[in-house]
Amino acid sequence: MGALGRVLLWLQLCVLTRAAYKIWVPNTDFDTAANWSQNRTPCAGAAVEFPADKMVSVLVREGHSIANMLLPLDGEFILDPGAGFSASDTSSDPDCSAGAPALFLDPDRFSWHDPRLWRSRDAAHGLFFVDAERVPCRHDDAVFPPDASFRVGLGAGAVRVRSIWALGQKYTVNEALTAFLESRAGRLHFHGPGALSVGPEACADPSGCVCGNSEVQPWICAALLQPLGGRCPSAACHDALRPEGQCCDLCGAIVSLTHGAAFDLEQFRARLLRDFLALPQYQGLQIAVSKVPRASRPRDGTGAEADTEVQVVLAETGPETGGAGRLARAILAEVAEHGAALGVLAATVRESGAPVGGGSAAGLEGTGSRAGLAGAVTAALLLLLLATSAGALWLHRSGRLRWKTRDEAAVAPAGAPLGFHNPMFNVAGSVELLLRFHSGVSERLYLCLVWSLLLQGCFSGHVVTGPSSGGQSCPMGTDAFCVTPE
Repeated sequence: MGALGRVLLWLQLCVLTRAAYKIWVPNTDFDTAANWSQNRTPCAGAAVEFPADKMVSVLVREGHSIANMLLPLDGEFILDPGAGFSASDTSSDPDCSAGAPALFLDPDRFSWHDPRLWRSRDAAHGLFFVDAERVPCRHDDAVFPPDASFRVGLGAGAVRVRSIWALGQKYTVNEALTAFLESRAGRLHFHGPGALSVGPEACADPSGCVCGNSEVQPWICAALLQPLGGRCPSAACHDALRPEGQCCDLCGAIVSLTHGAAFDLEQFRARLLRDFLALPQYQGLQIAVSKVPRASRPRDGTGAEADTEVQVVLAETGPETGGAGRLARAILAEVAEHGAALGVLAATVRESGAPVGGGSAAGLEGTGSRAGLAGAVTAALLLLLLATSAGALWLHRSGRLRWKTRDEAAVAPAGAPLGFHNPMFNVAGSVELLLRFHSGVSERLYLCLVWSLLLQGCFSGHVVTGPSSGGQSCPMGTDAFCVTPE
């Protein structure tokens, strides 16, 4: 295919349907410096060596003068107009090492599952994708540029995408794709035990579709972390977050949205980029928006169980922290005000470090106000408990509140139960018990009992009031609170 044909084909790719596509980045071109051992193309008059036990397709764009060449086990050279090889044993480049051959790197080093080797057409400033979605998803088109040679390893897992664009052809039917993969051209460009298939189901849901790479995410993370020895780098924050589809922890915030039928993921993402991320106070943040499986499956506004949610990841990439939390709260406020128009039914937040509050914007209520109200109520209850306990102790010590001593206590009949049953949260019975409580109980234990009554409202099960020395054992259980006097 000539240069004009490749340009026309590339223009055709640019006017594809709205279906997302991922573009393969690395190549096996002769003129790409990264493909050679010294990170430079062979010098004039240099010896050239390809791996003797490998298969490779190599595109040559320019003319090269070489001393000799060791060819691969199987392969092909694709020559652009004017490209070729000539023999020469001298070099005019003083930077070339005499006698050191130029080694072509292993062409099998590129894995389909490596997120670093793909780029998305939808790439924009401030936008990123979680690691599992950087590799082609089930509804994506995988594009191998027609103006470069390539070789990709399929790994051990099954790979399914919407279509494959390779060598100027688009494959949307498994029979045609299988025939290509089994041909010599297919074996030169694709290798490995993995099964590659296509399914022409585009994502027709405006709210987005789940990527579908969860089963191969272990391979994705292994390929991504291979240069780091398989270990994630330490996050630069406490209580770091790991979003769905991400291989390692990150600092920032996660906003989880429960959506309705009116939600449009592409419009919502564009709104966030335009109205929020472009503001100066949010510089240094990156955002990822996608539909993911929901772990807890709550019910949506129609009463049906929602098994997916929209995940908005706000990642802090700069030295300053706190911007992700501020943006998360701004998104919650936006949902609280315009949730019905956006098609958002509820929103929750998780933030690295100190939590934002974890509230919900369901029903168009602001999370911040609800969290503040809950904190105020909790503080008031604690103050009430403290005042009640202090008042009871003061009344007892001043003599205004007393109970019978051991000598005044009535002797219980033989065989009579040493407690009472309070299954229906009979608070009055519990208060009566306090007024008749055995004198052997210390004031400290008495105060603890007051706290328990106020916190729980009652004792469930039986409360033992007699001494434990008489052979009676506390009927402790999961529904019992047992107190033994000193």
